[in-house]
Formats: sequence, C-alpha cells, structure tokens
Amino acid sequence: MKCCIPGRLYSSLMTKRPCCCSTNLKDLSAGPGSRHNPLNTQQGDKKMKRSTVVLVLLFWSLSIGTALAVDTVTCWFAPGMSLDQAKAITFALSKGSDVEVKPRVANNYPEILDAFESKEMNLVYAGSFAQAIIMARKLGTPLVQNIDGNELYAGIMIHKIGQDPQTILAGSPAAIAYAIGASSGESTAKAATAGKAAIGVNSHAAAMDAVLAGKAQAAVVKDVWWQNNQAKYPGFKAYAIPKFSAKKNPDNVLTASNEVPASLAEKFRVAAIKSSANFGPKAVIKPFSASNLNFSLGLMMQGKIDPLTYKW
Repeated sequence: MKCCIPGRLYSSLMTKRPCCCSTNLKDLSAGPGSRHNPLNTQQGDKKMKRSTVVLVLLFWSLSIGTALAVDTVTCWFAPGMSLDQAKAITFALSKGSDVEVKPRVANNYPEILDAFESKEMNLVYAGSFAQAIIMARKLGTPLVQNIDGNELYAGIMIHKIGQDPQTILAGSPAAIAYAIGASSGESTAKAATAGKAAIGVNSHAAAMDAVLAGKAQAAVVKDVWWQNNQAKYPGFKAYAIPKFSAKKNPDNVLTASNEVPASLAEKFRVAAIKSSANFGPKAVIKPFSASNLNFSLGLMMQGKIDPLTYKW
C-alpha cells in the first residue's frame, strides 16, 4: 500500500496498519470540487451562514427605511388658517393613520405648490383655486371635503347702488378689483370680463377698499365673505353675474400629494371621515371627487388663467 506521505510505505506494510492518511484518501481523491470533501462542506456552511446574515440585514434595513420614509407628513393649510384648528385636524389624521402629521399654515400659496412638487409627503387643506391648480398639474389626489353649509361658494360683483353692473362689465372691465388667487375673486372677475379685469389685490377687503378709494368701479368677492361683511359697506349692493356667479366652487378640501402612498392616503381619508368634529363644530367630512373642481377650472380657462403656469 503506497502512502501519500514519503517514507511511510515500508512502515505501513510491515505493521499491516492502514496508512495514517488512508481514512481520508477517498475524500481527498474525490477532488476539491466533490461533495464528499469535508473542507467543501465546511466552506459551504460558512457561505450559507454569511448569505443568511446578509439577507436578514437587507430585509431589516429595508423595513427600517420604509418606516422612516412614512415617519412624518406635513399638512399645509391656507394662509390665515387658525393654528389651533390646524392642530386639531392633524391630531385626528395622526391618530387615525399611526403616522405623525405636522400642521403648517402657509405664508402664501406658492409655498404649498413648491411642497407638492417636491419628493416629500404632503397634504393640503384649502379651497378651490389652489386645488384646481394641483389637479391641473397632476400633483395630488383629493380625498375629502368639509361639508359645513359653506362647502360651495360663488364670486359676486359688488357695486354702488344706482350703478348698472352690466354697464361696468361691458364698458370698464379693467376697473374691476378682485382678490388674487381666489376662485371667487380673480377667476370669477376674469371669466366675466374675458380676462380683462385688472385690479388684483391681496384680499376681498382690499378689493372693496379699492372701490372706496375710487381706484376701481366694482369688486368681485366671495359670497360668504359679503354676507358676513356687507354691513360695513352701506351704499353698495351685490350682483350675481349670469353663468359665472354659480355656487360651484368647493371649499375646504383635503388633498394628498403624489408622494403619499395610496394605502396611506386611504388611512387619512378614513381618519378624516371618522373625526369630523376636529374639522369644526358644523363639519361633516365626506369623500370628494376631483370632478367637483371642473367648474373652478372652467372659470380659469374662460378668464385666460393658465393653471399650469399661473404664479401669484
């Protein structure tokens, strides 16, 4: 019997004992690639363990990354919104979704649009002008609306008693004041004048101030605003502009940006519906269809306002 180690052959033959390496001869002769090689088995076990550890770490990191990705959502509110009301709404959304929702009252509407164009998750609770732009630019999906008796509104024309509103519309369209970035102001005024209304100001009150100061002949304002403030303006009356002063502009709509996953958006929708009281004393939250913004978009088009390029 020939030993694989030099000098061992004679000793093996004389003692008739097996070679010291004969027990491993079969496995070693099988070659390094053989499944009978114990070295290969050990190496294979080590590789399998390493692969298992890598997979576990990978899935763990993915799960942590996903959790972090949905950790915080910012909910924007229109300028002037009560911070206390904003906190009440976001509290309900957070509680119902198990995701932290932070309230943020915007300083201006461009802030909201910039946020919706980013890669961050955002919500917005606002009226039809901003919502129509978001829909036109395909930046988000509307979820619900606050039905509180003022969920639909119109723009109406305010003029001095004794004046003919149609004469002003036809003869002096550029002399009509309106609130910038409002369906009841800018959209209605421009739609009724084929885009010629030209005195844009920051609010409905400022539009009336322009009339009082003689800088404008009439103002187009929100009907609900006029109902609450008409006592301040004796000598003026409201005029519903045919076709344009319809109460079809939706207010107080909650919309999710495209970065919000559909499953999370659904949680927000359900949470809002179950927490109507957090949206106000008369609030009833109901699902909202994007088609309800068609009238507001139509006013923009008729007023030569392009929602894709509009800037405040």
